[in-house]
Amino acid sequence: MLRIGIDLGGTKIEILALDSDGTSCWSRRIATPQGDYAATLAAITALVVEAESALGQTASVGICIPGTLSADSGRIKNANSTCLIGQPLDRDLEQSLQRKIRLANDADCFALSEARDGAAVGATHMFGVILGTGVGGGIVAGGQLLAGPNGIAGEWGHNPLPWADPRHDPALPCYCGKQGCIETYLSGPGFSQQHAILSDLIPIGAEQIIQAVAAGNPTAVTAFEHYADRLARSLACVINLLDPQVIVLGGGLSNITALYKEIPARWGAYVFSDRVNTLLKPALHGDASGVRGAAWLWNNDSDAQTLCSH
Repeated sequence: MLRIGIDLGGTKIEILALDSDGTSCWSRRIATPQGDYAATLAAITALVVEAESALGQTASVGICIPGTLSADSGRIKNANSTCLIGQPLDRDLEQSLQRKIRLANDADCFALSEARDGAAVGATHMFGVILGTGVGGGIVAGGQLLAGPNGIAGEWGHNPLPWADPRHDPALPCYCGKQGCIETYLSGPGFSQQHAILSDLIPIGAEQIIQAVAAGNPTAVTAFEHYADRLARSLACVINLLDPQVIVLGGGLSNITALYKEIPARWGAYVFSDRVNTLLKPALHGDASGVRGAAWLWNNDSDAQTLCSH
């Protein structure tokens, strides 16, 4: 069966078609129409039509979105692409494409991709982490996404930083309205801002901070050590709550190689166990995990036959 995944981002829309064994057989990327919901619908529809015409098959369609679908209103909430908020995206696309579609949060799609045929393949349960412009997460157990009645399972970034020390963990306002959220420390902008507090300098990007660490800059080294300890504490809470077999890191900050040594070396001090057997791994599919996970929202042939007969 043919599966199509679409990653609807703030700046780009990416489409990927997977054949029955998960091999990519068609892809394309276009700019996202800025602030225009109707144009976004039209662009997604046109991409699906183009892919199916090129491949000569009708496909299942899954969409990876920067937000989630409210179980109460059936409309998009928590999206940083604000033109989506309050819109019945799934219903509008189903009408446009004349079939059932499935939507999921981008972190959920990331987790599903890595569980299905990525870094966590074979694990009975895993936690997928996004460390990028924001901090997100997704939970896969028994091959299925854990959604929950509020559609926010895995949103660890909007919990308080655990075991915070006011001397070293200055609380900053979060866009959600609270202070001291994990996201304000562990996102790329959060890392940058925390480094700026230490250095009394204008904030620089995470990549520049890591370059300064490699050059032995003492302030950058301290900033990274604080970051690593905050991440270890935060993931320790995830382990205490979910006890996943594997935690997979994605997003731009997941490319910091030192994290995969530093975090396991630190999180044992916070995990309620004599030993931590959880594995910490980088994503196998990298930036493609979101769009691949969207395709895997339809995960078997009987699933697809249901939608194609709709």
